[in-house]
Amino acid sequence: MLRISKLTDYGTLVMTHMAAAPTHQYSANEIAAALGLGTPTVSKVLKALSRHGLVVSVRGARGGYALTRAPELITIADIVDALEEQPFGLTECSATSGLCHHEHGCTIRGNWQRINHIVRNALEGVRLTDMLRRPRPRQPEAPAVVARPLAGPVKPSKIPAPCNKQD
Repeated sequence: MLRISKLTDYGTLVMTHMAAAPTHQYSANEIAAALGLGTPTVSKVLKALSRHGLVVSVRGARGGYALTRAPELITIADIVDALEEQPFGLTECSATSGLCHHEHGCTIRGNWQRINHIVRNALEGVRLTDMLRRPRPRQPEAPAVVARPLAGPVKPSKIPAPCNKQD
């Protein structure tokens, strides 16, 4: 299963919360209380986001953390890059070359790289401002109706007619 880490999930939650009021400076305690997360976890997320230039730490009595860019300029890919320990990739060889001794003769590596590129583009296409919006409910798809040609002439079936007796 493809899955991001809990820390990245929390980081996305923290960044989305901050994007709701992008000029506000947030303390780790304030964010933790608002999101129902532990303060140590929020502090860890904020420090990692700060190291990667997504938030800035302001010291002092009115200090806290603030976004370094407008929310529409921050993508989910930025957050994943800041919080995942490995370079982005669905497989090791699609993330980093030279790790596999089968790499040069591999017949599927190119396809994994293509899939990796599609997923990466999807993450780059979602901005923090998009995360603030509630997704529209998906409309159920109509079942596909497949017309099949008949094999031959239709013969009347031998199904008895419904009983119309009244009791």
